Parts: sequence; C-alpha cells; structure tokens
Amino acid sequence: MSAILSPTPAMPPFHLAFPVHDLAAARAFYGELLGCPEGRSSPDWIDFNFYGHQIVAHLAPDECSHSQLSAVDGHGVPVRHFGVVLSMAAWEDVAARLKAVGTDFVIEPYIRFKGEVGEQATMFFRDPSGNAIEIKAFANMASLFDK
Repeated sequence: MSAILSPTPAMPPFHLAFPVHDLAAARAFYGELLGCPEGRSSPDWIDFNFYGHQIVAHLAPDECSHSQLSAVDGHGVPVRHFGVVLSMAAWEDVAARLKAVGTDFVIEPYIRFKGEVGEQATMFFRDPSGNAIEIKAFANMASLFDK
C-alpha cells in the first residue's frame, strides 16, 4: 500500500462521520483492506486516518442504507458517497488490491471523461455497511477543478 498522506497547512484535513452496522467489519474494511491507520475508538465508534483525513465509523445499524444513483458518464453513481483523490500510481495500487480480493464494484475501475477536460480514473464500491466510496485520480492533479 502506498503511504498514507498527512494533511498540509494548505489543505486542512476534513472530518466525516458515517454509520456502520458492525465495528469489527469496519475495522477489517477500512483498517486492513484499505490500509487506513486506526486512531481513537470506543465501543461505539472508530477513528481512521483516511489518506490524511479523519473519518469516524459510528455504530448505528439503523442509519445504514444505500443511496440513490445519478447518471454520470453512462454510469449510475451513488449520490451519497465520499472518497479521495490519489496519484495515478496509488489509484492503480488500490484498484489492484480491491480486484484481488473480489470486491463487488458499483462502478469498476476505469477512465471517465476520456479525452475531455476532467479526464480521471475512478472506481466506486461499498463498505460492508453500504456506504459508497469513490477513489479517483488525475494524470495531472492541477486539472482537478478545470472546467
């Protein structure tokens, strides 16, 4: 796994709290599969370092559900999702690791908007509680917000 990034003064870390149905499953998915170091925890929640950002899995089984889909580049993208933008090499590493364990992708890893402004590598998958995650990459990170 590529190194977990730390936030910089130019980019403060975001914080995201989300529901999970099982903390052990969240530990296995975020900690072991995705390689996110674990921070503080309690019997009801776990902090993870998600590429330099703080995400918190809260035990709340009744809050877990799938999100609606929205059409983007011919695919049904989960409207409610979170993720990270990685370097292309790190994205390829994550894609290979997820494929190797038989991940059931919502959207298989591919290049979106090929040949257009905003061309990017992307993939969507769900954690064990149904939370949608997008991992994306740009060949040129400076084009992240290009129109």
